[in-house]
Amino acid sequence: MSVNRQQDLPACVRHPDRPTGLRCVRCERPACPDCLREASVGYQCVDCVAEGNKSVRPARNTGGARTRSSARSLVVVPVLIGLNVLIFAITAVQAGSITQNQRSELFVQGTLIPSTVAAGDFWRLLTSGFLHFGNYGGYGPVHLVFNMFALYVIGRDLEVALGKVRFLVVYLLALLGGSTAVMLFGDPLGSVAGASGAIYGLFGGIAVVVFRAKLNPTPVLMLLGVNIFLSVALPGISLLGHLGGLVVGALATAALVYAPRQNLVRFQTIAVAAIAVLIVAMLVTSAATMDMSCEVTSSELLSCFQT
Repeated sequence: MSVNRQQDLPACVRHPDRPTGLRCVRCERPACPDCLREASVGYQCVDCVAEGNKSVRPARNTGGARTRSSARSLVVVPVLIGLNVLIFAITAVQAGSITQNQRSELFVQGTLIPSTVAAGDFWRLLTSGFLHFGNYGGYGPVHLVFNMFALYVIGRDLEVALGKVRFLVVYLLALLGGSTAVMLFGDPLGSVAGASGAIYGLFGGIAVVVFRAKLNPTPVLMLLGVNIFLSVALPGISLLGHLGGLVVGALATAALVYAPRQNLVRFQTIAVAAIAVLIVAMLVTSAATMDMSCEVTSSELLSCFQT
């Protein structure tokens, strides 16, 4: 006489049609092999594993980003590249020319001119960082290509190290840092455009991360040195914008990666806010003390080729 033992077994809580003699060690509910996961002690059902993961704080690196982040999870860098390319395309369409896109209305109204910012065009501090000349140095749209290549190469590592939000904060602060340096020390009638200030901020940021991680800084320092040399040697480049972005990017990144582990987010928020307040204070001081006795003509706007 044979006995069907399966009829005496309870059914899996997730699969009622599957009798099972196994149980979750945590909730002790019946579970079939497909619903069990190996745990530190015995096996747990998928529901208990998911519940346990909610109470476990994800591992984070020194910048506060999750350690499982990778280049495959990049979001901010591709979006920034796409935005810069889109804006370049719009200016080219408006101007009817790729190489003369600085004549477009969007370019004229968005480029950084210290005197116009002091007169109230504060948006130029930000919009100028997303504009690129279509015929820089007579070589076509290399201005955009070089900046986007640098943004991808440096930005992908820094976004992984800092995380999406922190990376975007460093990028925007560096952009404003470059604009602030131009406002403080640049020609009131000069016109500056390009993402170079923000990208130099990423150079400074990746250098800080390398030092914090105690890695070999030589490659980063050499690359940074070459770029600073090019900023000095090549004509028509806004060295002030580069240096301003570099300093602010390095400071902002240092505030993030050297923050104490205890109260990490609070310290990072306060430190970054302090940098932003300092930038605003310098911008207000610059605007208040700028000589407003001269005006910018359309021809001066269209003939400027700084980055």
